[in-house]
Amino acid sequence: MTAVLPPNIASAAHLATVDLSGYDPVQSQLMEERCILVDEHDRAYGAADKKTCHLMENINKGLLHRAFSAFVFRPSDGKLLLQQRASEKITFPDMWTNTCCSHPLDDFEQEKIEEQQLGVRVAASRKLEHELGIPPTQTPVDEFQYLTRIHYLAPSNGMWGEHEVDYILFITADVDVTPNLNEIRDFKYVSKEELEAMFQDTSNLFTPWFKLIARDFLFGWWTELLSRRGKDGLVSAKSLAGVADGTQVIKMV
Repeated sequence: MTAVLPPNIASAAHLATVDLSGYDPVQSQLMEERCILVDEHDRAYGAADKKTCHLMENINKGLLHRAFSAFVFRPSDGKLLLQQRASEKITFPDMWTNTCCSHPLDDFEQEKIEEQQLGVRVAASRKLEHELGIPPTQTPVDEFQYLTRIHYLAPSNGMWGEHEVDYILFITADVDVTPNLNEIRDFKYVSKEELEAMFQDTSNLFTPWFKLIARDFLFGWWTELLSRRGKDGLVSAKSLAGVADGTQVIKMV
């Protein structure tokens, strides 16, 4: 995929040289990874580094990229694994969010495959290992249940933000978590009731995409997940096949 930017973005391409020396060096290095650029219908047309994609000056000119939000549920009790983003993160530090939120990359050919959402599934398994140390054998690509895509825009601070077409992926799995402390500062499993209580506690900060997904979709899908237990008493993300229309991009901007 060629690195083509829209004319109004290309004129600001120098912004990719914004100095990151004041940020954590590991996180700064990750900003060189290349996101997949899409239009509002999720049609891929090029690529750009994360730094360029996450600068509000470019976002305000319409630059949009592909992302995913993965939700890992425990099969035995249906609890959701949350993470709190590390203080070192350049965007949305210290905020609670779903299990893993990141991007399929133009750097990996497999992560550009759109059929059956393969690219984002592969990326989700890769990032669950990177951020939470979860072995990929515990998150097989075929076990992710794709639900839908949302298009949202969210400023982080004056310089940085997100503007994404975000694929929502559920998976039920017993996982071993060995957190990468440069990525997450805390993690925990929560029930629906416990998450609702967290939202009510004003001392907790949450990522904007997680709040949007929770507000409009998560709790309803979670109820469905719990109600569709198998004969073994376990919940399965695959039971949610067809519960949402995944053919359209839901605009939330």
